[in-house]
Amino acid sequence: MKNVKNYSQQKTPVKKSKLEKPRVEKTKPEKAKKSKSDSFLWLIITVLVLGGIVANVYYDNIALPIRIIAWLILAIVVLFIAYYTNFGKKSWQFLLDAKMELRKVVWPTRQEAVQTSMLVIAMVIVMALILWGVDSVLLWAVGTLTGQSG
Repeated sequence: MKNVKNYSQQKTPVKKSKLEKPRVEKTKPEKAKKSKSDSFLWLIITVLVLGGIVANVYYDNIALPIRIIAWLILAIVVLFIAYYTNFGKKSWQFLLDAKMELRKVVWPTRQEAVQTSMLVIAMVIVMALILWGVDSVLLWAVGTLTGQSG
């Protein structure tokens, strides 16, 4: 009985797929910390914007160009603060990715753009004439059927 192998106790190694990524779990305190700092930054942004609105109403006797400059400065400060939130960093990365994708676009030459535009204009005119013709025929048919044609 010593030579009998117990297959139920043998451990077979589990093969992992090459596509399977290792999981990295964030600890809850770190996630909560980011959430609290984001909430605090959004609170600051809200207070600044509401303060700007109140100041704009209160100081309505000041010249409009000066108030516009103040709004531009406030917008720059708010955007600077918003950059440090999770949403701000994701938005900035999105803009950088969009800029990189725009560099990959193959833009048409002037001749191609003109030819394509002329083709679109011609097709619009043709479709307008077809729809006008169908509309005229239907108008005539309905008028004839109802006895209202002149």
